[in-house]
Amino acid sequence: MTQLYPPVEPYDYGMLDVGDGNQLYWETCGSPDGKPAVMVHGGPGQGSVPNMRRMFDPERYRAVLFDQRGCGRSTPHASDPAADMRHNTTGHLIEDMERLREYLGIDQWLITGGSWGTTLALVYAQRHPHRVSQIMLSAISTTRRSEIDWLYCGARRFFPQEWAAFRAGAPPDAADDELPAAYADLMEDPDPQVRNRAASTWRTWEDTVLSLETGAKPVSHGIPADADTLAFVRICAHYYARGAWLDDGAVIRDARLLADIPGVLIHGRLDLSCPAITAWELARAWPGAELLIDDHSGHRGSNLKRRWMLATLARFADM
Repeated sequence: MTQLYPPVEPYDYGMLDVGDGNQLYWETCGSPDGKPAVMVHGGPGQGSVPNMRRMFDPERYRAVLFDQRGCGRSTPHASDPAADMRHNTTGHLIEDMERLREYLGIDQWLITGGSWGTTLALVYAQRHPHRVSQIMLSAISTTRRSEIDWLYCGARRFFPQEWAAFRAGAPPDAADDELPAAYADLMEDPDPQVRNRAASTWRTWEDTVLSLETGAKPVSHGIPADADTLAFVRICAHYYARGAWLDDGAVIRDARLLADIPGVLIHGRLDLSCPAITAWELARAWPGAELLIDDHSGHRGSNLKRRWMLATLARFADM
């Protein structure tokens, strides 16, 4: 079993004012003189977790973690219906990353992340390529309309009964391919019971899609949504209802802009959430990118994928 580095506490942390009334939580761990690297969490809206720190060699990396707008320890929290979602878009998150980089006095940093974090990392790198030294991504997603439609509609081919329950959680006049927009509206409803029910149903569907994977947690049904789940679903539906404010296919189309940045893409062939074709198409469009596919894992981590990630970070530490 491939082990991550031992648990470590941040040597510095704080809240960064990024405007629009938002305060961004950030932390740094490892060596203050190490190679700068930033971890971009998934969701959108899941927040960072302490275990993410353990990907980095604490003697060689200055690792930066942060919680994207509205989630984790950033404020205002999207579980609060008063939080203004107009100021929570992909463009805002890119600007936040640049503001954080400048605040920390970092010239260039390695970017790593997974799932939604791969989309945000790639868009950041395409808009600020001179600020990125290397890229390592896992569970590849580029947030194309086809990818969103697969996750919230197409995957019903594997879970028809469970999807029917997810579909029933939206208004009956909502089209099958517009469920993220329908749930985004529900998450803005003034009735907390409506928001809680929508968040719980959305969470159940997402857990169902990953339920066949090794080590998947049991799918919960009807459990009231906590604050983190409310924030996650509100943010996620808000982004996916709008295609993350990206031109459809733009992330793969613009992969050529990354030609001078070493990149490694790590993916599980059995990933039902983010099918492997996206990782393959991205690798084809990104000159020099290396694609590693684990034939026996899905969206979540695996022993082989952890080994690839640690080896990649060890190699990049010397570049």
